[in-house]
Amino acid sequence: MKAMIIGATGLLGKALMRKWSGDEVIGLGSKDVDIRDAGKVQEAVNKARPECIVLAAAYTDVDGCESHSGLAFAVNRDGPVHVAEAAKKIGARLLFLSSDYVFDGKNTSPYETGDTRNPQSVYGRSKAEAEVRLLEVLPEVCIARTSWLFGTGGKCFPDTILKLAASRPALDVVNDQRGCPTYSVDLSRAITGLCRNQASGIVHVTNAGNCSWFEFAREIVKGAGLVTEVRPVSSQQMARPAPRPAYSVLSSKSLQRYGIAMPTWQDALQRYLQERKDGALTV
Repeated sequence: MKAMIIGATGLLGKALMRKWSGDEVIGLGSKDVDIRDAGKVQEAVNKARPECIVLAAAYTDVDGCESHSGLAFAVNRDGPVHVAEAAKKIGARLLFLSSDYVFDGKNTSPYETGDTRNPQSVYGRSKAEAEVRLLEVLPEVCIARTSWLFGTGGKCFPDTILKLAASRPALDVVNDQRGCPTYSVDLSRAITGLCRNQASGIVHVTNAGNCSWFEFAREIVKGAGLVTEVRPVSSQQMARPAPRPAYSVLSSKSLQRYGIAMPTWQDALQRYLQERKDGALTV
């Protein structure tokens, strides 16, 4: 299979490029193709003629999206439509990365793929509108929703916590938002499996289990052998420009239908910490 990764220089894109083996894989970063430019997208797709395209490029600064809504919709909604139209013209399959932020966070049990979208932020709306448009343009598209992505090679929650914990005796972390941390390495393997299975429709792809940001931070500090105190606080105490879902746990039933199982987030965190440590040793 010939695969193209658009967004190859991002956190997930880097993991996909490192871990995808056994197929021909072409990686394009933002410097190679601007997905906001339909002509450039079509040109890049025509030149490579992949059988499968993974769209991992996105404007993921959730708070930044609130103040730059035009950019958010141009990158997160219009860009994916351009990629879908280009894929359709050459008969390529498309896997699009979406988000738990398409939901309002009012559930008390894991969200299923067919649950109603009700995004509360600009970022969430841009992703939700992209999903709707992509299903219209390319009905056989695979929309892989994920959440709380972390990994080496870029900014993520564990990296921030570890840097802060190295210089502070205590950290305040919100304890009233619950979701599923997802390791870029595990997500990349699942995406490879979905592409090889010619998956279509909406699939939820996260590591197994769930936690609050506070619980996640506490495990990060503990796993790194640090003594920094992690204190629980409310979202109200740590107000941010963009609203976050209070509960955005995604059900794994849709992924299990493809015979793909994800390790627990705790297991993933330990491997991330080891990968980070190994990377520091080789620098």
